[in-house]
Amino acid sequence: MNSQPIKIAILAMGGEGGGVLADWVVNLGEHNGYYAQTTSVPGVAQRTGATIYYVELFPRDEAESRTPVLALMPLPGDVDVVLASELMEAGRAVQRGLVTPERTTLVASTHRVYSIAEKTAMGDGRVDSEALIAHAKKAARRFVHFDMAQAAQASGSVISAVLFGALAGTGVLPFSRHQFEETIERGGVGVKPSLRAFGMAFDTASDTASGSVDSDAAQADVKAAGVSEPAPRDTAVASLIERVRVELPAAVQPTAIEGVRRLIDYQDPAYAVLYLDRLADLRRAQPRADSALLRETARHLALWMSYEDTIRVADLKTRGSRFERVRSEVHAHADQVLAINEFMHPRLEEICETLPAGLGRWLAQPHWVHRLVRRYTQSGRIVKTSSLRGYLMLYVVASLRGMRRRTLRYELENERIEAWLAQIVGTATHNPELAVEVAQCQRLVKGYSDTHARGLKNYQTVMAAVVKAGARLAPATLRELRDAALADEHGHKLRAALVRHALV
Repeated sequence: MNSQPIKIAILAMGGEGGGVLADWVVNLGEHNGYYAQTTSVPGVAQRTGATIYYVELFPRDEAESRTPVLALMPLPGDVDVVLASELMEAGRAVQRGLVTPERTTLVASTHRVYSIAEKTAMGDGRVDSEALIAHAKKAARRFVHFDMAQAAQASGSVISAVLFGALAGTGVLPFSRHQFEETIERGGVGVKPSLRAFGMAFDTASDTASGSVDSDAAQADVKAAGVSEPAPRDTAVASLIERVRVELPAAVQPTAIEGVRRLIDYQDPAYAVLYLDRLADLRRAQPRADSALLRETARHLALWMSYEDTIRVADLKTRGSRFERVRSEVHAHADQVLAINEFMHPRLEEICETLPAGLGRWLAQPHWVHRLVRRYTQSGRIVKTSSLRGYLMLYVVASLRGMRRRTLRYELENERIEAWLAQIVGTATHNPELAVEVAQCQRLVKGYSDTHARGLKNYQTVMAAVVKAGARLAPATLRELRDAALADEHGHKLRAALVRHALV
């Protein structure tokens, strides 16, 4: 007997129906003349490691008189089909050697669910999706990929049904479409939406596998086919957009328009006026400033001006869109009650900075009121924002937005922003390329509470080095210092880099 089993590895995260998908594959085989065996090894958590489901199928008519012995785990270089519910999991399958150009068909969704390491990085810790796709194309015999999460949402189903349809569409298994669909119907749960998702994925995978459609090009065409943006209905907003188009180069306008939108959402149109005034001041001070400097300054100025304070955090946590997003993420039905518990730990510093500047400075001084408030802020607490009490608590904090520009935090951030802009202008007079790197140093200042404090400390250390080095500082050196600060929240790598360049 020379026949080998069909070997299928499924990599899926919690809540994506990986177990259901494995059961479907087993059911498909067993109802159509195959022995089937499945095992699973769970990951540590939803995004630190996916569960690997492994299925082997062997035809009964080739098993002679004995039941075949099937393996319990996939081996590198010995897998026929790999199904990955997310792009990073496809990359991990390639890294483990489960995908080979000689035999493996890789079916994966191109959407991303960012890992813990990516989300906790001080800089942009995201893995390059295009690089992952390119690597997977080289590693697999055939690579079928498209945004399966979007397909699942459009069909009202889950990604496991989309993966099952994509698997059928590749034609790699010896079963017909009808046999696949019968498997879903035998499950008896969510049959109609699962069949819709299956059909969409089957058609997409069939076209991609046959070469009639390039999934990357198809998705790019969808994005490129977007309609022109409607003109703002609010006259104040329309005048701001028009000001951007008149005052700034075309290469800078998309970034500046997004900055205007962000700051209106963060505060109000008057705050967006301040944003454009600052960009106008930069242009007057540096009339020869190139588009790269203006674009980077526009981007990072908008980010800094929309700093995360207690008002912003409370505002974001009480928005209706957030409740809708959470319901969508956990797949809650309309008749289900959703409870959202937030862990919050505002420090005394955040309380002081939310108050009017004078009162905030007074509370920050060491006296009995200071000590009393600090005692009640030593530990965090759970706030149930889905309850009336928890929601109203944060709603009141969010309603302080009108007085934000009188708070201590605004005064402190305003001083830092003005000093940063002055440094950009001063640097641009002798080295425009270095000025771009100075503008990008704003990346160090981000987050909330302790995260913000650590980032601000690193930023101040880097900017002190900029002032000390002056015109002799190379742009590449400043880029290295910034990257070192982003690589290590405790500042060890930054200090080592400063010592190496004799800037301490």
